[in-house]
Amino acid sequence: MASFAEEDPDTLRRSHPTGTLERAVLVGTIDPDRSEPEEPLSELAGLASSAGVDIAASLTQKRDRPSPKYFIGTGKVTELSRLIHDHGADVVIFDNDLTPAQVRNLERELKRRVLDRTELILDIFATHARTQQAKLQVELAQLEYAVPRLRSWGLHLTSEQQAGGTGMGVGMRGPGEKQLEEDKRHARRRILNLRREIREIEQHKRREVSARSAENYCVSLVGYTNAGKSTLMNALTRAGVLVEDRMFSTLDTRTRLWHLKNGGRVLLSDTVGFIRKLPHALVASFHATLEEVAQADLLLHVVDASHPEAEQHMRAVQDVLAELECADKPSLVVFNKIDKLRDALELSILRNRHPQCVGISAVTGAGLDELDRRITEVLASRLVEMDLLVPVSEGKLLSEILSHSVVLEQSFVDEHVRMRVRAPRFAVWKLERFSNHLTTNK
Repeated sequence: MASFAEEDPDTLRRSHPTGTLERAVLVGTIDPDRSEPEEPLSELAGLASSAGVDIAASLTQKRDRPSPKYFIGTGKVTELSRLIHDHGADVVIFDNDLTPAQVRNLERELKRRVLDRTELILDIFATHARTQQAKLQVELAQLEYAVPRLRSWGLHLTSEQQAGGTGMGVGMRGPGEKQLEEDKRHARRRILNLRREIREIEQHKRREVSARSAENYCVSLVGYTNAGKSTLMNALTRAGVLVEDRMFSTLDTRTRLWHLKNGGRVLLSDTVGFIRKLPHALVASFHATLEEVAQADLLLHVVDASHPEAEQHMRAVQDVLAELECADKPSLVVFNKIDKLRDALELSILRNRHPQCVGISAVTGAGLDELDRRITEVLASRLVEMDLLVPVSEGKLLSEILSHSVVLEQSFVDEHVRMRVRAPRFAVWKLERFSNHLTTNK
């Protein structure tokens, strides 16, 4: 798998008193022994843009291990200081997690605020938390991150922020920050209260999802952030889910009914997007939100086929699924955005690497019929074929049979309906008393 304001995120974008966006220098290290993408800070740039920051410049350094004092070398700190001065930057954002001591040393040397990757991601979650559940989860993640860094974060607090002003810089907003003015004991007490509230939500969510899954076949969309899951959700269910070309635009899970072309139906859930090095605190605190993933019968792993790092994104998603103990769940890889591929060869390469995949475009509709057919096949493999003799008076049950099952034959005998159906396993217990015999059990 942050702020709790209800305003539109665009109204909360960082700005100077003059009204211009904050300018940031991006910094990252590259392992000299590993192959890195051509643009190693491209993902960090996407995160910074989603946070409403103007990217002024970037700086990378090849290192096999970080410097204890600055994370980067002292020569790079000098170079970074010149970049800040030349571009008029207000903040420095690292594509790594920094220790509190490293943050203090860098801020003292650079005379600018310094954020690490986790702090930036937490801030983005801040702007997109809408429901009470998401707000509590993000506040918990913020506080767990902040407690060991209280001294460092204290450098960031101004009188305006303490007063709840909206003109904050990146990484400096959300109700979690209010706790940083208090001592660690106060913050930890708040963490305990949040955990208790979230545990209650988690229990309620688990019961809710279990009840739904007992009545329906459940499918969850998972994938890297900005892979097009929400667009696909809208294309399949007309859900009207918010679609934005920015990372983590969806935090709250939404579930809608997906009517298949053969008359079957499934519950389809859209979940929060994943990302490489997703902060552990966020994965833990968002466990209730991701309950649909844990309870799903099938995962649709949506991948942006047009992204040059699609394979790395897939591995990052698998890492998060492993952390959620869902890595072994049945899944189907769905390569989205095939309309953006330069030629058919690119899709052929992906198909060769992942033979069971489906290629689609959620925007144009290409491949959606194939996806429907594949889901129907999966459903069929889990159906039980039964011969039924149901009284006409059982109108509600007949309606449920038509909704959940595939009717192979149907005729009327006196006051009864004789049916041969392929029913989902969750419905068998309801139908057994009307069953002549069980014909197939795959």
